[in-house]
Amino acid sequence: MSSSSSSPTPVLCASFNQDNSCFAIGTKDGFRIFDTNTGKLCYERAVGAFSIVEMLFTSSLLAIVGAGDQPSLSPRRLCLFNTTTGAPLRELNFLTSILAIRMNRKRLIVILQDKAYVYDINSLLILDTFDTVPNSKGLCAFSPSLDACYMALPASTTKGSALLYNAMDCNLHCEIDAHRSPLAAMVFSSNGMYIATASEQGTLVRVHLVSDATKSYSFRRGSYSSTIFSLSFGPSKQLPDILAATSSSGSIHLFTLGFVSHPRSKRSSGFLGSIIPDAVNDVLDPSYHHVLHNAVPAGVKSSAVICKVENVTDTSSSELLACRASMCVISYNGYFQEYNLSIDAQKMSWSLERETNLLTVTMDKVL
Repeated sequence: MSSSSSSPTPVLCASFNQDNSCFAIGTKDGFRIFDTNTGKLCYERAVGAFSIVEMLFTSSLLAIVGAGDQPSLSPRRLCLFNTTTGAPLRELNFLTSILAIRMNRKRLIVILQDKAYVYDINSLLILDTFDTVPNSKGLCAFSPSLDACYMALPASTTKGSALLYNAMDCNLHCEIDAHRSPLAAMVFSSNGMYIATASEQGTLVRVHLVSDATKSYSFRRGSYSSTIFSLSFGPSKQLPDILAATSSSGSIHLFTLGFVSHPRSKRSSGFLGSIIPDAVNDVLDPSYHHVLHNAVPAGVKSSAVICKVENVTDTSSSELLACRASMCVISYNGYFQEYNLSIDAQKMSWSLERETNLLTVTMDKVL
């Protein structure tokens, strides 16, 4: 797959739904929705350029925002669109451009450059609105979980601190000082228990436990600076086993939290080892960091998600021996890839299962 990083990419936006079962892309011509598992093109609409296309699980509701190429597709107008009827349900207008939209089954979040709006998604009543630090990239993380319904926004423009807000109770939960440099990427685990962050420096990825804002893990992506485009936890009811990061280098980085939290025969010796958990000692160990080099063209924005994880454990001790995962990647030059991963405590093997051009797939053709 090839693309010139200096030319504009054909994909203007790309997002997976809340359980990664579907994904949507927006282009200069319209938007398209795909089934992640089968690769089937489920829906398309060619009415102009879109900068935001967000799904609500597999429902017929879409939140779409135009790219401003024509008056009817203003970047200041949010359209809640019904794919079944092919008609708008409701439109919300704002004073400045909408930079991000997030949804779960109870809440709709609208992010502007210096303001955030929280709506009840069923009634569309405004529950809360508050000022934010300048957020020109619309950086926002939102948990799909109703039990831990948190939103994260940058809390500073000079350092990597995150403001965590409880969107169900509509109150501030805490502030996490995660990095020295401003934030570039954030994501919650599917259960809302953990948040992963990366700064503009892009050398470290950190994971915090949301409930008490404690730092649980730090992973070194590399020693040189790189832009982190996306972060994604693997699905899990507790601590996710895998965290994936895409970067401007074109590589995809995989961090194995499952092996960090259950290290094999790596107990630390001495006094410090007795009071510092293994996770803190071993966290920068390269055996917990695997790289899929040149997965996408360098400089091209990309988004990766871990769709499925299967653990292989020792039947007698319940020790994690290996994990197998399915990872899906969208690059903004219009390509989709699915990888099968197999990771143990020492190494990772992978295979590319399928790759396709998302711009040329037709309604009756699978990836």
